[in-house]
Amino acid sequence: MQMAYLLKLNMPSIASLLILLLNLGVCFYNCRSVIKRRTRPALAMWLFFSIAVTGTLVTYLKEEPDRGFMDNIFNASDVLVCSVCTVVIFFRGDKSTRFNRFDLYCLTGVLLIAAFWLVSQNHLVANLAIQGIIVIAYFPVAARLWRSAENSESFLVWGGLFAIALLGLYDGKGLLAKIYALRAAVCTLGLMLLMLRAELRAAKAAHKLR
Repeated sequence: MQMAYLLKLNMPSIASLLILLLNLGVCFYNCRSVIKRRTRPALAMWLFFSIAVTGTLVTYLKEEPDRGFMDNIFNASDVLVCSVCTVVIFFRGDKSTRFNRFDLYCLTGVLLIAAFWLVSQNHLVANLAIQGIIVIAYFPVAARLWRSAENSESFLVWGGLFAIALLGLYDGKGLLAKIYALRAAVCTLGLMLLMLRAELRAAKAAHKLR
């Protein structure tokens, strides 16, 4: 009975540690793939995500001043991961990945929200608006997978991100931390379903060629 009680008390800290380790693992995998030129992620998109997740973390801490980084470790570790990936892509990635019009729209949206937040100090609205733009930023990947005859994404990476989001949903403290994790879980699950659809389409096409 006492052991079960102690395990229950320690579960949030274990979940926080798992979130941090998994996120760092995804970061290492991405950076290694960039350095070895196995992938060519867009610098603009990672820069956008770095700014956006920093915005959600800052507004979370402002909206809930009694909370700390460990209360939303998912968002806090995302800031580190996105920043590191952005730096690695900038110095070791493909320099041809420039800002396209969609990237500029997303970045402009976040900057406008930041300006609104600085003036209004409405932390809740600013946080939710930034998360809305993060959802929109998934659209190009989703559209590519919908049209593609094969899967171009990694189930390992997106599966890892989905697992992190579920842990964040359990571990996050406060409404905005839960919304951040739920948004990530829904988006990553949606992309994985599209990836599965692309895999099935590719398998069906290969079967017809036999």
